[in-house]
Amino acid sequence: MHLPDDHFQLKLAENEADLRAAQRLRYEIFVAELGGDGPLVDHAARLERDDYDPYYDHLLLIDTRREPDDRVVGVYRLLTCEGAERLGRFYTEDEYDLTPLKNSGRRLLELGRSCVHRDYRGGTALFHLWNGLADYVLDRRIEVLFGVASFHGTDAAALAEPLSYLHHHFLAPVPLRVRVRPEQCQAMDLLPEAQIDRKRAMLAMPQLIKAYLRLGGFVGEGAFIDHAFNTTDVCLVMDTARMNQKSRARYTRGRG
Repeated sequence: MHLPDDHFQLKLAENEADLRAAQRLRYEIFVAELGGDGPLVDHAARLERDDYDPYYDHLLLIDTRREPDDRVVGVYRLLTCEGAERLGRFYTEDEYDLTPLKNSGRRLLELGRSCVHRDYRGGTALFHLWNGLADYVLDRRIEVLFGVASFHGTDAAALAEPLSYLHHHFLAPVPLRVRVRPEQCQAMDLLPEAQIDRKRAMLAMPQLIKAYLRLGGFVGEGAFIDHAFNTTDVCLVMDTARMNQKSRARYTRGRG
């Protein structure tokens, strides 16, 4: 798919070389930049990978101006209900009880490993990835999107304001309210609502989380402290039927 910026292209990974390009970008961001690690991280080859990768679709944003081995500048990892059936589970189930979503009877899409090269943040890269995601969602008639998104760091006290703001203002409705597994639960309501400065809380919010909220997204109950990836995770849930018209138009470019 060619985009309005004629040096950008969107595609799903088609072969092992495409997948390795996605894993290289993930390494540069999640490992080299943010300090993450894991049992299958290949430091010698600079690849961030896991056993889930072969079951997922990988949406790639490519800048054709760059060298062939360095052209992937944005990534999304996607798993449909059918993919989860083949795998036997969703990745997010490592952290959250997804029973409300899985029992809903609705078509689900798990989003993960979303990242954008540092040189492209603040520009149109995330917008292009969202457009590609919208096409994927519409073509597959997805009804509910979900997945973990992360704050950098594992000190919940330092994140008390943004976590509390999410809990008080964006907690998912009960039918969609996934919950962090009890043995891993970090409460998000760390501050009373009256003590939260909205502007300061939003400034502390990662760009990806803010993008979901602008589109009508919610969060599950409780956060997960991921020491391996040096992050504090929240589970984002978006019901496409609940999106307002302005958000829907931005997300679907008039298709939906």
